[in-house]
Amino acid sequence: MGKKIFWCKNCLNMSTRPRISFDERGFCNACQWAEEKKRMDWSVRQKELETLLNKYRGYNKAFDCIVPVSGGKDGSYISYQLKHKYGMNPLTVTVRPPLELEIGQKNLLNFINSGYQHIHITPEPEVMRELNKYGFIEKGFPYYGWLIAILTAVIRVALNFNIPLIFYAEDGEVEYGGSTETKNISLFTIEYIKRVYLEGGYKQAIDAMMERFDYGRLYFWLFPDDQEIKEKELYLTHWSYFENWDPYRNYLVAKKYCGLIEQEETNIGTFTNFAQNDQAFYALHTYLMYLKFGFGRATQDAGIEIRRGAMTREQAINLVKLYDNQYPEPFIDLYLDYYKMTKEEFDAVLDKWANKDLFEKIDGRWQPKFEVGVDFEINSDS
Repeated sequence: MGKKIFWCKNCLNMSTRPRISFDERGFCNACQWAEEKKRMDWSVRQKELETLLNKYRGYNKAFDCIVPVSGGKDGSYISYQLKHKYGMNPLTVTVRPPLELEIGQKNLLNFINSGYQHIHITPEPEVMRELNKYGFIEKGFPYYGWLIAILTAVIRVALNFNIPLIFYAEDGEVEYGGSTETKNISLFTIEYIKRVYLEGGYKQAIDAMMERFDYGRLYFWLFPDDQEIKEKELYLTHWSYFENWDPYRNYLVAKKYCGLIEQEETNIGTFTNFAQNDQAFYALHTYLMYLKFGFGRATQDAGIEIRRGAMTREQAINLVKLYDNQYPEPFIDLYLDYYKMTKEEFDAVLDKWANKDLFEKIDGRWQPKFEVGVDFEINSDS
């Protein structure tokens, strides 16, 4: 019996997206949430935010909260709102990414110089490389080690500085399609991080590294244990819970007040130029996402534009056909050098993760068997 592959009837989220759900109209949960947000009384959550901020304002004599930042639009926007709208004193924290891009370095410096106290964490590069390589090969996730550190290292800073409140940006599951379990809950847990954001693979990755590296070298990749969490209050939340999340508005605020600059040309795999400019691995990440699930960076960006009313589905289909299947050619030598792999070894990993129900290899490159937006069936035994 075949399995139907289909697209959201409003945006272009695919049924292959992990944890996604659809209603009777064929609208994905991201589009349902976009509709719900327009009807919501946000003043209720605004009061919840103000109560939370009042609780922790002055809790720590130095800093009221932590905002993870990269110099990009979202962390910059949240930091600006906390400081200038709510009178908070955030400590901003960056976990240095692998394969930093010059524009990302400029944006981070511009952000800091626009008026923020900041800590830059550089976890040990060799451990970072090995965790990222493990993620690439074993999970099809090329910066898995950095993703872990963005979470674990920031939590470590919070505990060490006795700052109990961390504002992450958006809950991607709720905003872009996936699990809806946190839609109406402001707090999220380390268990949720491990299960959803780290795709249930955290323990296996760390266990593999424990065979090579001691506790000290792995420190910035280790979650605190339950006892540490009980001894110190820790509140993890997404800013997107408290207001109608709008990435484009965030970009405009960051550009105006925090010195954000864009790429001169569009980013690999999409039609935009103002997001995810801090490191070179995102292009590989979204290309692998495309090979695994059939949708890439352009599909994600188009969905955001559709849901905010700036693009039609027909326009999106044309852009997705044009951009989604862009092989990250400009960065290949960087990837090979970083992973210490040959081109053959690198391509073998791509081949391993390519969904053979969705793609076929033609002249050395994976090409889609499907047409964007046209439902079809695959053999469910595949």
